[in-house]
This record gives sequence, structure tokens and C-alpha cells, in this order.
Amino acid sequence: MQTKSIQVKGLQKSYKQLQVLKGVDFEVEKGSIFALLGSNGAGKTTVVKILTTLLNSDGGTATVNGFDVATKPENVRQSISLTGQFAAVDEILTGRENLILIAKLRYLKSPRLVADDLLRRFGLTDAADRRASTYSGGMRRRLDIALSLVGNPQIIFLDEPTTGLDPEARIEAWKIVKELADGGTTVFLTTQYLDEAEQLADRIAILHEGRIIANGTLAELKKLFPPAKVEYVEKQLTLEEIFLAIVGKKEGA
Repeated sequence: MQTKSIQVKGLQKSYKQLQVLKGVDFEVEKGSIFALLGSNGAGKTTVVKILTTLLNSDGGTATVNGFDVATKPENVRQSISLTGQFAAVDEILTGRENLILIAKLRYLKSPRLVADDLLRRFGLTDAADRRASTYSGGMRRRLDIALSLVGNPQIIFLDEPTTGLDPEARIEAWKIVKELADGGTTVFLTTQYLDEAEQLADRIAILHEGRIIANGTLAELKKLFPPAKVEYVEKQLTLEEIFLAIVGKKEGA
């Protein structure tokens, strides 16, 4: 039985003279939440684009849901959903119409019921029949995430999904991500919010200068550093401190 939703080995990608990915390796367990962290320009979005068949790699291999992204892109697309950094909603349509459209494109039965359920889950019922152009940035983002859940895809890629959301909306989005994983959906998350990875992720990988420089659970990453102590009080490292220490160590090497 396939237990790995995503397997990546030696992934490489260059843009002209700039090598962005220099041999990236990681695996993602089925039904888990995997967070890929990295500074701006580290290559997180490039990894997502390759895994979602939007970009060809220059070397290495990647399989998603058991299918090679290079040779079986159609099979990959049928089992995934992608929410990018910017909300991709049709602003001429209402929130409800956006969801019904995607449900019809996925050939789902009862598109209106699917739309109503997602509108309720994302707190958009009251705005369901307003044009998306009238939505606030946070509402537009919630609708965008809701669109990615139409059809219950096996693997969801969320590329910095809570950018622009207010704290309350972020917490609601976190809750939905956790519910998805609890239901067996694999979630691949990129984020610059380290507290987001700390709250959500089963495993965390740090991408720096084209390579994965750390990969493990939060507990495993904490073990990379001795516990800091002040008198008799043990200081618990935050993921932010771990991230900055790992990245700083590599830059200073």
C-alpha cells in the first residue's frame, strides 16, 4: 500500500545562470501536513510549481500520489488541488457562482449543495450572492481556499495560504487544514509564518540555498539544539529561533 503521497529525489531547477534548486530530497506521508519553510527566493514556490506540473524540472525525480510529474502529469492533476500566493477567484461572479463553476468543472453531483457547504465552513454564507469583487482581501482568500477544496482532492498544495488574512480568519483556516488532514487528505504547505508551521505541521523541512538543510518533526528539530536554561527555568525554543539558527549557521559556514 502506498504510504507516501509525495516523493522527491535530487530535484534541480535553474533559471538562466541562477540555480534555484540544487538537489532537493524529501518525502511526505499520506494524510499528513508537511510544511516547507524558507526565506524569500529560497525556491519554495518553484518546488510547488514542479510538483503541480506547472513547471518542468532540470533534473531529479518527483512523484505525486504515485505518479511521476514529468511522465504522468494528467494523473497528478486529477488528484491534487493548488492554492497559490494570490487569490484566483473570478471577480465578476458571486462567491456561490465561483464554487458552483468549479464543482461543475469537476463533474460533481449537486454543485449547489457543494457550494453551500463550503460557504458555511468558510463563513461566507452572508456574502454568498455578492460579486467577489466586493469582497475584502481576507474574504477573497477564504473563497480561494474553499475553491481548492471542491471535490475533496487527495493532496492539497497551499502556497502561503493565509497571506493577507486577519488573525481570526487565519485561525479558522488552520482549523480547516487540520480537519482535512484528520480526514486523510495530504496537505503540502509553504509559509513564511513560522508559528503557522509550528501549529499545523507534522513534519517541517527548511529549504535554504537550493537544498533541504533540515527535515523532521518539531520535536526532532528542537533536539538539534541544547535546551537553553536560565537559572532553573528551561527555555523552550520556538520554531522561529530554530529556523534562524539553522539558516544562520549555513550562511556562516
